[in-house]
Amino acid sequence: MELSAFHIDKHEVTNAQYHTFCMATEHDLPVFWGLERFCCYLDFPDHPVVGVSHSDAGQYAEWVGRRLPTEAEWEYAARGGLQSLGFDTGDILNNEDANTKASKLGGPVAVGSFKPNGYGLYDMVGNVREWVADYYAEDYFAHSPVENPQGPEKTRWRVIKGGGWYSGKGCNMVHVRNALPGSWSDFNVGFRCARDAD
Repeated sequence: MELSAFHIDKHEVTNAQYHTFCMATEHDLPVFWGLERFCCYLDFPDHPVVGVSHSDAGQYAEWVGRRLPTEAEWEYAARGGLQSLGFDTGDILNNEDANTKASKLGGPVAVGSFKPNGYGLYDMVGNVREWVADYYAEDYFAHSPVENPQGPEKTRWRVIKGGGWYSGKGCNMVHVRNALPGSWSDFNVGFRCARDAD
């Protein structure tokens, strides 16, 4: 697979960043806003925002002059330069490597609380799952283009990547693909932005 050069955010979009967007655009706040259980309000400014749909994430990305990464871009970035390994840390994911269900932290934590991967990116594994741009089809990568795959034609489902605080270790492997309806808002799903390289 070949990808054109791109940039991707070091961190997941935070509550503070998303709140600024909502105030500037009169966009609705996330569905879990105000719930301490999910650390989703301004008392947790540096925690990843959750409870946003795929459309919400896309609108935020457009507002800041970016876009959602494709699934292929996300996975390339998540590997941090490692090849054919399960996690961004290698074949083993220890509890101190990421915020997963096994870490027993009980919710999202501030972005950057764990060490970055080889590309300097934080929480590509753990903390919250992340929306990417692609629609979902189970067999897409069996016949996808070699250059810059963009996902299948429109389906009901959108891809989420990265596991999260409520996910077991197997679901946090960088190659794992899951999907939700694009209109869904989840307590274990946030996002980060990307853009084409200049």
